Amino acid sequence: MVGSFEMIVYSWCQTPMINVTVYNEFIHEISEEACKVIYPDGIHTTIKNFLEKDSTIGKIRCATLKDHKETLSQEILDDTDVLIWWGHMGHDDVDDAVVARVTQRVLNGMGFVVLHSGHASKPFKTLMGTNTHLLRWRDAGEKVRIWNIAKNHPICQGLDETFVVPKDETYGEPFAIPEPDKLIFISWFQGGEVFRSGACWIRGEGKIFYFQSGHETFPVYHQKEVQLVITNAVKWACPVQRICPVDRGVGNDPPFEK
Repeated sequence: MVGSFEMIVYSWCQTPMINVTVYNEFIHEISEEACKVIYPDGIHTTIKNFLEKDSTIGKIRCATLKDHKETLSQEILDDTDVLIWWGHMGHDDVDDAVVARVTQRVLNGMGFVVLHSGHASKPFKTLMGTNTHLLRWRDAGEKVRIWNIAKNHPICQGLDETFVVPKDETYGEPFAIPEPDKLIFISWFQGGEVFRSGACWIRGEGKIFYFQSGHETFPVYHQKEVQLVITNAVKWACPVQRICPVDRGVGNDPPFEK
């Protein structure tokens, strides 16, 4: 029986499944035989395939440079909880209107996971506000040891203190990113370079994670540790939980009215 006022019970609730969109420019896999052998259906499809194995991830869409004006429309981005971005050769060809949509959605709360050469992408540079394309690099196919320096961070869950990627492109400092809100990985390369290879930022309401591993000529995205990093990053970057009144179904009403 309700007395002089009605008590409404609220609980934290979350979108049941995480909607992910994977952007990959899909140029190397068409034009270079070595990439085609490793990723015959594209890097985006490889990422989609391992994300589908996680029960918390729901709808997964893919976008490529060829169709990105349509597959990164406002409607699709509004239905995307986390956008994953891989690019290299086609940064300049990404439409500025798409860049504006992506960056605004991140500021409004969409998660953004940037992989490998995506450090030079227009959306990442815009959100960071620095010349993020500036770093040392060598395409030497060297071994890299990735050090997990933030063991309690959600993206690091399930990882050992270090893991090795047998061959990858070599990156090195200085890396022209703003100071990370949280640095979680540092990499040491066989040639002696070190690199801030996993870093997190908050921009507006959105969470951003950059992860260095993933050169197109090596099977990096087939490696279980790398797949775990990306899967964990999607869950971390997913927008914050919403408050819902449990006795009125799922909704976005605030618990108290002004």
